[in-house]
Amino acid sequence: MATIFISIGSNQDAARQIRFGVQRLDEMLSHLTLSKVYESEAVGFDGDNFLNLVAKAETQMTISQVEQVFKAIEKAAGRRRDTPKFSDRALDIDLLLYDDIVCDKPIRLPRGEILHHAFVLQPLAEIEPERKHPVVQKNYRDLWQAFDKKDQQKLWAIEFDWQQA
Repeated sequence: MATIFISIGSNQDAARQIRFGVQRLDEMLSHLTLSKVYESEAVGFDGDNFLNLVAKAETQMTISQVEQVFKAIEKAAGRRRDTPKFSDRALDIDLLLYDDIVCDKPIRLPRGEILHHAFVLQPLAEIEPERKHPVVQKNYRDLWQAFDKKDQQKLWAIEFDWQQA
């Protein structure tokens, strides 16, 4: 079994999309653990606020299989791939870590956003503070404490209703 960490985000009907994505992941993976849900302003474009969280799970799937499952869930949620990088997202599910594997193929791991985006690092540090980043060899708690929070995207934890509205 591999331990994986997943970034989940949306800014289009975000609460419903987050519930949908987490429910599908829970059906496909074992021992799903979730961070708090965080809200943040859109960066790089004018759009609705995003909701983001990080999940930890276990799987017997390969990295490629995990990626295929994530793309299928995104597609089922209405995700379009023909939009600019900085744009609204129905549902965005990204593999952040697969055990402590460092690789460029089939995807780059660990995902670079871990060290550069508060909406990934803060919830990751919340659910796995002592785990070390496999490249920089610092734990996520220390990385979050050292993160430049002044000039970065504003982020705040919210009360999230996991029940269907």
